[in-house]
Amino acid sequence: MSCAELDCVLQLVAPSGRIIPVSARFSYRLWDPYSIHVEFSIAGRLPVSWVFARDLLAEGTVRPSGLGDVRIWPGGSLRSGFLCLELSSPDGRAVLTVPAEVVMPWLESTYRMVPAGREGASIDLESELSRLLGEVA
Repeated sequence: MSCAELDCVLQLVAPSGRIIPVSARFSYRLWDPYSIHVEFSIAGRLPVSWVFARDLLAEGTVRPSGLGDVRIWPGGSLRSGFLCLELSSPDGRAVLTVPAEVVMPWLESTYRMVPAGREGASIDLESELSRLLGEVA
């Protein structure tokens, strides 16, 4: 398997307190083993894509993590736990929540694909350098 995907629905917490469902696709790709790619979709609007570190997501499941544009932290009790994702950009800030029980099995599957500390072994550096330099590998 070269890609693991998770389709789920997150809850966008609007500034007014209103909750807006947001469809999301989380993707983990062997050729980009350090990253989690997420595409968010709200009905009638163009999708929005974000990329952040897999380790950031993993750490955010147990304690607040992230200092920049992406912050993740656990919320709720052990029985009703959820993850909070805060995304910031020049266009604004969004806080989304998702049940931890939805994300955790998928995240664990990414570590079965590429164990922590083995990410570099998944990258073909020669091919990547050739691609970046515009050469034919």
